[in-house]
Formats: sequence, C-alpha cells, structure tokens
Amino acid sequence: MSNEFAAVTFGEPMAMFYANEVGDLHEVHSFTRALAGAESNVAVGLSRLGHKTGYFTKLGNDHLGTYIRSAQDREGIDTSAIRIRNDRSTGILIKAKTQSGDPKVEYFRHNSAASTLEVPDFDEAYFNRAGHLHATGITAALSPTARAFSFHAMKHMRHQGKTVSFDPNLRPVLWPDQETMVRTINELAACCDWIFPGVNEGELLTGSSDPEKMASFYLELGVKLVVIKLGPEGAYYKTEEEEGVVPGFRVDQVVDTVGAGDAFATGVISALLEREPLSEAVKRGNALGSLAVQAPGDMDGLPTRPELEAYLKRHGR
Repeated sequence: MSNEFAAVTFGEPMAMFYANEVGDLHEVHSFTRALAGAESNVAVGLSRLGHKTGYFTKLGNDHLGTYIRSAQDREGIDTSAIRIRNDRSTGILIKAKTQSGDPKVEYFRHNSAASTLEVPDFDEAYFNRAGHLHATGITAALSPTARAFSFHAMKHMRHQGKTVSFDPNLRPVLWPDQETMVRTINELAACCDWIFPGVNEGELLTGSSDPEKMASFYLELGVKLVVIKLGPEGAYYKTEEEEGVVPGFRVDQVVDTVGAGDAFATGVISALLEREPLSEAVKRGNALGSLAVQAPGDMDGLPTRPELEAYLKRHGR
C-alpha cells in the first residue's frame, strides 16, 4: 500500500520578523515577516522538491496563526491536522541582520500553543499516511508534554515500519540544563534511523571531536545512518556498510546562516526518499545548505526541483 504523504513532521512553526537593516534589534526601523521553524523549513523544502508533506502542530487562534497556516498551504503542505488553541498564542521570533557570523535572534514562544503538544494529541491515522517522519530536538525542549509527544511519535512511526530522521538542533536556552539536554537528545536519537548533527553538536552530545567516533556512537544506539555536518568543508557520513566525506559547495557571500541545517536535512531526506545513493544524498544536502546561507530568510533559499537541477548543473554534478 502506497503512502499518501512522502513525509510528515511536527513542531512549532513561528512567525518571524527579520530586520531589513544591519544593527541592534532595538535600533531597527523595519522588518519583513516570514515563516520560520526548523520542522516547517524542512516541510517547505520537501514540498518544493515535489514530496507531498504533512505538518502537525497547534497554533494560537490569532492573526499570526492564520498567517502561518496560510503560508504553509501556499507551499503545498498539508495542514488539515493542525489544531487551534483559543487560550494560547502563536510563537514569534525576531532576527537581526548581520554582515558576518550568526545573526542575533530573540524568541517569544514561552507557553505558546505548540508547547502544549501532548501524547493524547497524537493523530495515529494522520501520521500513518506518511512513509517518513522528520523530527528535531527543538520540539522536545518546548515542554515535558511536547517531549513525551516527540518520543511517542518517533517510536510509533518506527514500529509501523516507517523511516525516521532526526536533527538534534540544540537550543540550550530551552532546556533546564545541559545534562538534561544531552541525555534526552541521545535518547531521542535512539528512536531514529537517520541523524544529522552538526560537528559542534556532535562533540557536545558524544564527548568526541572525531566525526568517525561521533558516528560510531550513534550507530551503537541503533541509528542506521549518521551524517555529520562539517560546515563549509561539507559532510561526513557513516553506516554499518560504508562511510565517506562529501565536499561542500563554494559560497562567495554568506548572507544568513540560520536555516542552513534544515536545508541540509531537506536535501538528504529528499534524496533518500528517491532512493539515491548515500553520497548523492549528502551532496544534495550540501547543495541545499549552501543555497540557504545565500538567502536572508530561513527558507528563502530552499529551491524548487528545476532550481536545484540548475544549481547542480552550474556547480558540476
């Protein structure tokens, strides 16, 4: 039986306001509104590449919640399972514009609608319509109930024979302490098939600065594929059968690094869903990551299929 959705994901989509001028946020005069959220970025990326994707969350009964759902609808994402809370608001983030390095970001998501996700919200029939689940460590950090939901969703999809990918996406400010964060993220990792940590995240989570040792740590937990993001150098990947390093794509000007990891995950996931070889999947991840850092918004650089093909052609397959 074929799946209606290639993939499904869940998390907290937010309304983002990013500065139109360089400077401290309190001095900025105008902002551009956009859709944000790690899992939402991946859903958008997969949809633009032609993979029908479903998204599950809770939004506030407010204008920004309506905006987010409309924006996802326009991207072709299925939002039919999204639930509305009348007593909670939709999350917001404000992002500075920078000429170099990571931009300053401020979040306004405490007690948001999405933070009330809990196991009874899990729509088994909806998730079963997908062949793949993508999750991140951000949702698990929102609240104890959202953490329980994350474990439940990942374990359920694996039990159903679906593939599960996981991006640690560490957000220390959302966790009570580093020990809890590391322990919980690694427990979630044991519930996935594919994991995509950044090299700095991997060192914090595994205690090793060696990508090969990081990968072995997760393979021993039962993960089938580990891809370590190495930044401009590309990415290292390892399974029980094979390993390798795929070089990154040259970028002349970095505009905004936020969302690059989500774009990378989109590239790898989409290629694996298309049964591409691992090296090609990681190469696509590198391609999308390089496109993301050349655009201002979190998802502005995510390409359509023709745009991706043209980019790969320009840079040589």
